[in-house]
Amino acid sequence: MQANTIRILALCGSLRPNSSNHALIQFISANAPAVVACTLFEGIDCLPHFNPDLDILDADKAVKHLRDAISQADGVIVCTPEYAFGVPGSLKNALDWTVYSGSLHGKPAAIITASSSGEKAHTALLHIFTALGASVASGAALLVPYIRTKVNNQGEVTDEATRQALLRVMDALLGEINKEQPNP
Repeated sequence: MQANTIRILALCGSLRPNSSNHALIQFISANAPAVVACTLFEGIDCLPHFNPDLDILDADKAVKHLRDAISQADGVIVCTPEYAFGVPGSLKNALDWTVYSGSLHGKPAAIITASSSGEKAHTALLHIFTALGASVASGAALLVPYIRTKVNNQGEVTDEATRQALLRVMDALLGEINKEQPNP
């Protein structure tokens, strides 16, 4: 990795490796500028259930891994479906583990909700990221309804409007990262 590489950490709310949300992350990663290294966080499903009594800086190894990955990233992208009109439990659990450490406070972030509808989960994520103090720039939040009509069985984003919207989200996130980083 080059010294000037911008590190983006992607968190996926779906635990299914062939999900539409994984396809969106793969599209973003494949189409990011050459200076961007986009890494999918592996291990959301390994986090223990959130317990405020155990939320300490030297928490469980899986929690430490999440917090370190977020801290080392220049920005974070969350891409998630909506389950039962809300944020999937595994993703919400991961985000809860960042409260005490402040890992997301001031961190440039993008939020993508891709589902059949997704409106309620998207609104909830915007509230969660506000509570966590993350910096979600204008244009870095995207709701992709009817996602199954926009990704084919091979995991390719086939809808041109969605492809362009994803690129705009990445541009907005990179703009926020560049605004946050000190000038050389």
